[in-house]
Amino acid sequence: MATFNSDKAKKLFSEMGIFSGEECDARAEVMFENYGTTLGVEVQTLVDMIETGILPACAKDMAKYAAMPALGGERQATYTGIKTESDKLKQPFEKKPHDLQAEAKYFCDVIKPQMLEVRKLVDKAEGLLEAGLYPYPTYETLIYSHHS
Repeated sequence: MATFNSDKAKKLFSEMGIFSGEECDARAEVMFENYGTTLGVEVQTLVDMIETGILPACAKDMAKYAAMPALGGERQATYTGIKTESDKLKQPFEKKPHDLQAEAKYFCDVIKPQMLEVRKLVDKAEGLLEAGLYPYPTYETLIYSHHS
């Protein structure tokens, strides 16, 4: 997005009669705003899904191992990690810059990598949770459900 609005790109667009410099500025602003809005919705949705679906399912699954914690394997570490990493996602999201270009860079460099950390743990939990507890369609269901 920043490259689209560079002096070199503006000159090229202007010489070819495609966009004026002001039009490049306006389009870049719209792109930055769209990126920030989209990532903001994705972060909030991820956090909501974890807090209302994933973590309660993890707690129910862990309760089944209360009498024999050794049988839980990686569950406790994975489920606790989801909570920890999700909290780490909420904190920087609240500190995002208010300049559109700085916000987009912040989302790309700080927020997206943290979203990936959360996602890795949730994907691992999907494989650990009892099938009936997982609150959302699994990859397998999404891929093969049209066959039934």
